[in-house]
Amino acid sequence: MIDEDYIRSGEIARKAREYGKTLVKEGVKYIDIAEKIENKIIELGGKPAFPVDVSVNHIAAHDSPLYNDKRIIKKGDLVKLDLGVHINGKVTDTACTVEVETNKYKRLIESAEEALKKAIEICEHGVKLREIGGVIQKVINEYGFSPIKNLSGHGVDEYEVHCAPTIPNYDNGNENILERGMIVAIEPFSTNGEGRIKDGKFCEVYQLINLKNVRDNFSRVILKFINEEYKTLPFCARWLIKKFGLRVKLTLKQMELQGIIKQYHILPEVSNGIVAQAEHTLIVGGGVLT
Repeated sequence: MIDEDYIRSGEIARKAREYGKTLVKEGVKYIDIAEKIENKIIELGGKPAFPVDVSVNHIAAHDSPLYNDKRIIKKGDLVKLDLGVHINGKVTDTACTVEVETNKYKRLIESAEEALKKAIEICEHGVKLREIGGVIQKVINEYGFSPIKNLSGHGVDEYEVHCAPTIPNYDNGNENILERGMIVAIEPFSTNGEGRIKDGKFCEVYQLINLKNVRDNFSRVILKFINEEYKTLPFCARWLIKKFGLRVKLTLKQMELQGIIKQYHILPEVSNGIVAQAEHTLIVGGGVLT
């Protein structure tokens, strides 16, 4: 029996993704896109499973706008929107790519979308993970591009955006199989570059990794809020600044130094290749959720 919360989460993620596409226009601020999508998720009855990413051109992933971010979308940009929703911790994850007022990267976008479609078609009980990666790689290569090999699809679980299994975007030889009832996100990345990402700047997106005592009262308040509101899901400084003020930035820095939280990196393509992304969450044997 499929948990109804996963079904509702997927429906909200799909609607929020399609709404997000309408926001990506020349002159619009990154932060306005992210916050409008996050607000739409809440309006529809869900919660963001992680801060919305607005990753542009050679940035493959994890670029969530900072508090008071001034960056704007430009004509010709290739914009990846990556968003997640949870209902009572039941997570779904989805992404799309939008080109702003040009068609230079139409085939790059198509390669990621077609790779996702073909991969989903074989996601049945017993299929090997390497076979899914092989299909993604074959489709993207046929379009004349490269999959990003050190990014992957993944399982999702209660209050977990990324968990086993890791689903490769190329044939990596992994003989493990999908099993009926697994909830997984298939996530091809296609690039005209080398096909790898590296760690870029920190993005002020964090995850609670080690709940332990903190000394001052303000830090205790912040940590209690993080634990109760987000649990093990990613969150961002931007959200906390709105609630607690700019003082929270120093508190987050201290918590990071104490090993209570970890911070994520923005992920650029190593050769500055342009990147397209497509992603859906599905239940093995139960259909696509997003």
